[in-house]
Order: sequence, then C-alpha cells, then structure tokens
Amino acid sequence: MLRVRGRSVAWVPPLLLLVAIGVADWNTTGEFRIISWIVLVPGISAAICGVWTTAGFAALSVVTYVLMDSAWPHQYQTGIPDFILVAAGGVLAVLACTVRVRGERRMLHMRDVAETTRRTVLRPLPPGFGGLDHAAVYLAADTEARVGGDFYDIQPGPAATRVLLGDVQGKGLAAVEAAAALLGTFREAGHREADLAVVAERLEVRMLRHRDLTAALGGADGDRFATALLLGFPDDAPDTVEVVNFGHDPPLAVGPAGVRLLPPGERLPLGLGDLAPDSGRPAVQRVPVGADETLLLSTDGVTEARDATGAFYPLADVLARALAADPGTADPYRLVALVRDGTLRHCGGHLVDDTTVFAVRRSAPGRASGGGRD
Repeated sequence: MLRVRGRSVAWVPPLLLLVAIGVADWNTTGEFRIISWIVLVPGISAAICGVWTTAGFAALSVVTYVLMDSAWPHQYQTGIPDFILVAAGGVLAVLACTVRVRGERRMLHMRDVAETTRRTVLRPLPPGFGGLDHAAVYLAADTEARVGGDFYDIQPGPAATRVLLGDVQGKGLAAVEAAAALLGTFREAGHREADLAVVAERLEVRMLRHRDLTAALGGADGDRFATALLLGFPDDAPDTVEVVNFGHDPPLAVGPAGVRLLPPGERLPLGLGDLAPDSGRPAVQRVPVGADETLLLSTDGVTEARDATGAFYPLADVLARALAADPGTADPYRLVALVRDGTLRHCGGHLVDDTTVFAVRRSAPGRASGGGRD
C-alpha cells in the first residue's frame, strides 16, 4: 500500500516510530521512562511490512531497548520484565505477520482464480466482432468473487451474427456453472444453426439437462432457471433484428431520435419450458432497427437498483435526457459507461444483484468500432 515510484516505503513508519521513542525516552526524566513502548514498532511493522522486515524491526527493537536502558543509572532502568515484554512482542509480531502474509497470498490466488473463471465464462470480444460494434460492463454484487450468474456473448453464425445476454437465478458457483453451460451451447449452436429458433431450442434443452444433472448429483438446482435475450442480426436484412425473449426485460433501442422499448417476449425463462410443454417452437420476432440505433441490454442489477428512498433507477428517462443533450451518447461504449456510472451513483455503490450492461449495434463503414469491457 505504501509505495513511492514503485518502491515500497512501508518500512518508514515503524522506523520513524522507533527513532521517536528512542529520542523521547532519552529526553525524559528517570521517573517517566517510555522505552518499553518500543514494543509497538514490530507490531506496526507486522501490519504493513513483510515477514523479514518485521523480524528485522523486532531484533532492532530489542537491541535498541538494551542499549537505551543500559545507558540510564541502575535505579532508573526498567530491567528484565520490560525486556521480556519487548522480546515477546517482537516474536508475536513476526508470527502475526506470517499469518497475515499467508492470508494475503491466499486471497490474491483466489482473486486470480476468480478472474480466470470470469474470463473463461465471459470471454474477451475483439472490436467489431461479427460485424457489430459493442461494449459491455459486468459488475458482480460480490466484489470479492468478481463473478456471478450474468452472462453475455457474441457468436457469428451462418447468414447472421447472434447475441446472447442472460441472468441465471441465484448466486454462487452453481449459477456460474449454469451460465457456462448455456454459453457453451450458444457458441456451438449459434455458429452452426441457420435458424435462430433452433438455437433457442438448444438453449432450453441445455438448461433442462444441466438442471437435471446437478439435481441428480445432489445440488439444489431442481428449480433453477435463467432469463435471457437471444438476438440475431441477419446479413440479408441490415435494418432488422431477430429477437427471442426468455422472460427477460426487453432491449432498449437507443438512437438520436430517442429511446424506445422493443416488444416483450412470451417465452418462459430457460429451464421452465417443461411447465408449458405445448408452447411449441420458440417464436422469433423480427423488429426493425435503424442503422443509427444501438440496442441496450441489461440485467436486473440495473432495473432493480434503488436509491436511499427506495426509488428504482429511471433508466429510460436518464437515457432520453442524455440523448437530448448529446446524440453521440448512443455510441455503445459511451452508452455503457453512462448506464454503469448512473446505476452505481443511484444505488450509492451498493449493488443488490450482479449487474451487466451490454450495448451492440451493426458496424458501419467509416464509423469507429466500439468495443470494450470493464
């Protein structure tokens, strides 16, 4: 934490304290000796320095104590009891520092594991991937885990590029496993299947199989489901987007002309299809979308964000005001940044659920391709 130009200066505070105690003790009267306070030096070092540095300060404190105490007349020396206090304090400080450093290393390792898991589930997407400008931000409600049940991806396929965004019910590793299963199926089916309805069917079957498997293994996934949006950008219809909505909030079309809500879907969330076995094949809605419009997809971490009074985040109103002030806000990267900052500001930084904001539009010749993820 204490660095100057990349070099650690964590040793400075305990060193200054050691010098200050030594100087103060030398300039006090014999009736008021404070040299035993030097036991604080290795204690402070244990909190901010490494093990070897703490051991060095523990030894230096003992040596300083002996030299300073022996310099006083015998009747003013603090003697063996305080020497034992300083020595024992140094040993305990080294042990405490060892425990602290091991805990920090373990925490850093777990963060690396979480980040690797996150990048495996939410793979990086290059700018302009599949002929789409895109930007996304993912904020885990559990800031330590940094990964949850929200998922999104882009997959080029035959005659169309597909986009998937969803939110698995629940939290924890079980939700991550379900999200990974759905993304794996989407990446395979989206690449091979020409019909978006077939991709939607494959996702439904995969969620049911995953739920049944985890329940058979003793997991509590018997009723797990996922809301999702499946989009298709046909190559032969540049002014149209195909939509299959599995119980998710419909996307917002954001452009210089304003903000409009795409039609809601009628499908049940993924994993609940067995509740309506006669619902038939997923219906694909074809919705006109302008070349200057960006589709904004988000999970309920945005729509359910509340302020101190309990009011929900007014996403559509915020976007409408921002577009009226600057039509360039419809750029995917700027749009995602606006929603991310607005959501965090509205809820005071206290997210109650994982939050994903994903903006996507067709790439246009001569227009800078947005692409990024936080």
